[in-house]
Amino acid sequence: MPVEAKTNDQLKIERVEMCNIVKRFPGVLANSQVCFDVNAGEVHALLGENGAGKSTLMRQLYGLYKPDEGEIIIDGEPVVFHSPADAIRAGIGMIHQHFMLVPPLTVAENVILGLRSKNEPVLDLETVSKKVMELSQAYGLKVDPSAFVWQLSVGEQQRVEIIKALYRGASLIILDEPTAVLTPQEVKDLFVTLKHMVREGHALVFISHKLHEVMEISDRVTVLRDGQVIGTRPTKEMTRNDLVKMMVGREMKKISPQPIKTGPVRLKIENLRTMGDRGTEMLRGISVEIHGGEVVGLAGVSGNGQRELAECLSGLRKVTVGKIELDDSDITSMPLKNRVEAGLSYIPEERMRDGAIREFSVQENLFLQDHASPQFSHGIFLDFPRMEAFAAKMVKEFTVKTPHLDTPVKNLSGGNIQKLIMARELARQPKVLIAAQPTRGVDIGATEYIHERLLMQRDAGTAILLISEDLDEIRTLSDRIAVIYEGSIMGIVDRDAASIEQIGLMMAGISMEEAIQRSA
Repeated sequence: MPVEAKTNDQLKIERVEMCNIVKRFPGVLANSQVCFDVNAGEVHALLGENGAGKSTLMRQLYGLYKPDEGEIIIDGEPVVFHSPADAIRAGIGMIHQHFMLVPPLTVAENVILGLRSKNEPVLDLETVSKKVMELSQAYGLKVDPSAFVWQLSVGEQQRVEIIKALYRGASLIILDEPTAVLTPQEVKDLFVTLKHMVREGHALVFISHKLHEVMEISDRVTVLRDGQVIGTRPTKEMTRNDLVKMMVGREMKKISPQPIKTGPVRLKIENLRTMGDRGTEMLRGISVEIHGGEVVGLAGVSGNGQRELAECLSGLRKVTVGKIELDDSDITSMPLKNRVEAGLSYIPEERMRDGAIREFSVQENLFLQDHASPQFSHGIFLDFPRMEAFAAKMVKEFTVKTPHLDTPVKNLSGGNIQKLIMARELARQPKVLIAAQPTRGVDIGATEYIHERLLMQRDAGTAILLISEDLDEIRTLSDRIAVIYEGSIMGIVDRDAASIEQIGLMMAGISMEEAIQRSA
């Protein structure tokens, strides 16, 4: 049943405790005797690799799951949540990584979605808008209540999510990867808001893979590994290396690409234009050249044409104007199969939609485009022993964790699926590699491995276009950085020549020249 909104002074949580939480799924112990607490006026960060149990734990706190054992205690009183509505009534809110907003509705309509109106069946949007403005001003969350969500930037949409939680009276707010799609400036603005909320007495749980952000914003850190608590420490007593070691159980290698002599231009993009799915132009004259032995990173906030560019380069989207050349050969109108034969490999953004077939086995997914090649077939007959030997070699070389080669891909973790796709695409020794969001949703250990493999491929002479919304990843791996905004390249800079502030300004639509002047 929909719940009525509360004003912020109706409920103030002082302390939440999760005691000896156990949660099982078939064949998996997701949480094992986990103890976690958060107090009013603090940011408690929750860290761990994929599959460590972070999301499962927080879904129990938000009422999406019910613990098999253990209890949740709010201000000394045990509580049982049967649904998120129960958690909301108790003063708990959650900001999901993928925003839960309805684009065609206004900000005010999204804020009250699912709530009862005091004047049923009439919606009192004027009163709602007034309350939204009050929260906006009180917490520095600038947003127009009458604006449609589809008109808002990603950063503005996140503000709406926070206002929505505050409108419902949330005293404790769980933030799941809140900075994943924000520019550096938007992250800075968000942290100002979060610090203000803490001063007002809110309790915040901050889930992130970005350790420098955890170090900056949190008061305490709890690390989970394999469903168990490894430790809880005051953040000021920890270093980044301490956190990494707690998360993965070892020291991480420092990724530092060494400059090498680049080869000739292998990928040339000239004045590329294309239409988006909604009939608007998404690429507006993109021109980039990438040399062999070079990584060019494409930085930008999600939705500025990155996906459309990757699809044009891979042959999945029609180019309306412009030209794509691979080693001086025009591939603009080639289907993907012919581009693969010409030397292009593609690691797609949506690995389960575009990169793998869920029901197919590990081995079958390794040969989706290559089963008919002379290496694995004799005329119309497949060479199954050779295919199996090759698949076993790839699984071992790329450390894909799978019970056996016949395991359906849907049973693997996200990191292992990504390694499998990389194994298939890199096994061809491509001349050009398009790597779109290669570590999205992948834990720190798998990320380290993927970064190493990309640099190995770069050192082997491949021209790599790295498309990522993770600015740290872009700056770590790229030789040059191109910044995209609303389908246009704002500038291309050498990695060591541009500051984070300059790149962030360009990501917000500021020209390269003006960004340099502003940050000088």
